[in-house]
Amino acid sequence: MAQKKSGGSSRNGRDSNSKYLGFKKYFGSFIKPGNIILKQKGNIFYSGLNTSLGKDYTIYSLIFGYIFLKKKNKKKIIYVL
Repeated sequence: MAQKKSGGSSRNGRDSNSKYLGFKKYFGSFIKPGNIILKQKGNIFYSGLNTSLGKDYTIYSLIFGYIFLKKKNKKKIIYVL
């Protein structure tokens, strides 16, 4: 029997599904309670006033309001007012 596979087969035909990370609502946007602002891997952006952090590091709103960003000690904090 032949030791090599035929020339037409491919070994690297796999690809992972996209994770749809990133901002779902942008700064200055009006949002409702429960709306997802950002999906991320790890804590890159931190949740601030009137926002909460999900177990998969998703930041979402707790109130009606507008989205703002603030930098404090090299941390990027997202909050809603």
